[in-house]
Amino acid sequence: MTLSEEARERLADLVELQPTKNAELQERWGLDGGSEVHQYLESELGDYYYRDDDSLIRATGEANDLVDVEPGVVDDEETGVPEAIRVPELQAQVFSVVAGPDDESESVVSVLNKLREEYGVDPEAEDVRSALQALRRKGVVEVVYRTVPTFKLAVERDAVEVSVSD
Repeated sequence: MTLSEEARERLADLVELQPTKNAELQERWGLDGGSEVHQYLESELGDYYYRDDDSLIRATGEANDLVDVEPGVVDDEETGVPEAIRVPELQAQVFSVVAGPDDESESVVSVLNKLREEYGVDPEAEDVRSALQALRRKGVVEVVYRTVPTFKLAVERDAVEVSVSD
């Protein structure tokens, strides 16, 4: 299957963002809805992606070989724990400030306040929540359900190499 330039670029996005959801790809690709993402995946990239047990979108090994992009998550072969992640800048900032694995988990608002103090940025709370959930899907943040969902690292901060994607 020969890929168009657009399909190759979108495949690179999928490799970089994996594991991902329709909504993340929709935002990255500027599409109108999740069904449009699904239709594109099926028609153009059907041989290069699959959905895992949690219905998250992942690239096949062949897709990883086709594009010159680092996967979004590189797992340690022995432990299965991520040793490297490639994420957008906000996710990298969130990773650097969210409570550690031995600390008490914290709310989205708490993480937002830390971002304001540490980086002088003021993202929307929903963007912080989305970043935390994306990091959860990558296996480096866990959710602790209390009165509201709270978050903390699932791994030691220095055990994961974080690089920022464009």
